[in-house]
Amino acid sequence: MASETVEAVLFPGIDVRVERVSDSSDVLVVEAVSTARPGRCPDCRKQARRMRSSYQRDLDGRPLGSHRVIVRLRVHRYFCDRKSCSRKTFVEQVPGLSERHRRSSTRLTGWLRSIAIELGGRPAARLCRRLRLVAGRTRLLRLLTAPMVPDRAPRVLGVDEFAFRKGCTYGTVLVDVEAGRVVDVLPDRTSETFAAWLNAHPGAEIICRDRATAYTKAVKEAAPHALEVADRWHLLQNLSAAVEKTCHQHRHCLRKRTEEETVTEVPEPPPMLSPPAELPRTQIIERTRHRYEDIHHLLEKRWTISAIARRLSLDRKTVRRFRDTALDELFASAHERRPNGVLEPFKAYLNARFTEAQGQVSGIQLFLEIQALGYRGSRQIVRKHLAALRAGTVEPVRADIPSPRKITSWIMRPQETLTQSQDERLLQVRLACPDITRACDLARAFADLVRHRWGYLLLEWIRQAEQDAPKPMKGFAGFLRQDLDAVTAGLTLPWSSGAVEGNVNRVKTLKRAMYGRASFELLRTLILIHPSTSRNCRQGH
Repeated sequence: MASETVEAVLFPGIDVRVERVSDSSDVLVVEAVSTARPGRCPDCRKQARRMRSSYQRDLDGRPLGSHRVIVRLRVHRYFCDRKSCSRKTFVEQVPGLSERHRRSSTRLTGWLRSIAIELGGRPAARLCRRLRLVAGRTRLLRLLTAPMVPDRAPRVLGVDEFAFRKGCTYGTVLVDVEAGRVVDVLPDRTSETFAAWLNAHPGAEIICRDRATAYTKAVKEAAPHALEVADRWHLLQNLSAAVEKTCHQHRHCLRKRTEEETVTEVPEPPPMLSPPAELPRTQIIERTRHRYEDIHHLLEKRWTISAIARRLSLDRKTVRRFRDTALDELFASAHERRPNGVLEPFKAYLNARFTEAQGQVSGIQLFLEIQALGYRGSRQIVRKHLAALRAGTVEPVRADIPSPRKITSWIMRPQETLTQSQDERLLQVRLACPDITRACDLARAFADLVRHRWGYLLLEWIRQAEQDAPKPMKGFAGFLRQDLDAVTAGLTLPWSSGAVEGNVNRVKTLKRAMYGRASFELLRTLILIHPSTSRNCRQGH
């Protein structure tokens, strides 16, 4: 094979001359000499005129078939003739083949960098071994360098937090909303860090954010002229939480109406003398009782909410709920959290038969009766229920009422998307409780403001909610009033944090793929470098 053919195959468009090609085992050694013009000094950029010496350096090239390629390249060292330059000599670099401090060719380095971007550390190293490329995980990770952050912030900047470790440490991701790409990643979510970034990167005219107070404070300090836009998705999420809390607080209204309808439709069985019903001594009931006693004991000693939460290893919201809620309501909530067992659909029948027979009924007979009705459980469960009926410790059969979360989903969805049965059940809920009805009307009115961007009607909605709405809805309206300008902009302008949320999900994917072992700098690099191609990046580090 002619030398020209080898050069055209191995080094197309590169100024080198192949002197020898040798094949030993699975390694192809190519000896070449640089034929490029004298290079320029890397410091002063003056072109060299005098050659000092030459030496040979080994470069790993891209594999050729099943052969690993090693390029033994002879390069020249030149003098720098500029007296003011601190560098006296320098080594030439062959464009397209060699780089400073690299032991692989330029094209192979590009391959390795692409593999590292897509796979990360150890998975990339395993793939390199299969491709006969010499590269460990540390070398691959060193090829990843974060791109430079622009000096000016994008015109429409989106900001949101993400968790390094949920509930403990958080970071901040900054997104160009118009381009849909990540601009920078900050190591925490404090207002000082974000304000410092805004001061160093001016130019943001619109800032899309959620309702985090730290970001609001930073914007007011570092970018007071920027227009803040509250995210519409977060507003609907906060509204949904307020509606669900209202439904939970008025759940007794639904149960009362259902029980009244049941009493009207079904004749009351003959009375029987039985011990008064007591709360079953289940694990959740006992835990609720002990937790209530511990919290109120510390409250009597004038402990703060935060101190009690730290002492009992609870969330502050949990401590606050036990402080403000009666024990009976907490017990009722504990009952509702108990899952429906296999016997649950048949408890009403068993209770009625037990009452009719004045307690003189066989467990085997009742078991056979409900088995004919479709019961698929064991006989022991029926015996335990009968024993609880005789002892008076059985809890009453719960009415078939929808959960607060299900009611909230019916309210928050557009009415035309509900099925006929869902619409009828929601109507029954509205008839049972006027407070839920009012919350439903306000929630649907606010959802219309969001969907149609009727920001000019927001203040009127807040006034109506503050007048006669349930307490959770009043609280939501008060939060809107505190952030009125940003919420109005969110309900008026087309900008929102959708692009930010999408990138936050991508950040979570990258973070979880690292198994929590990589540093912040590596995570930041993987987020910033080629975001369109690193979407499926995996880091088995």
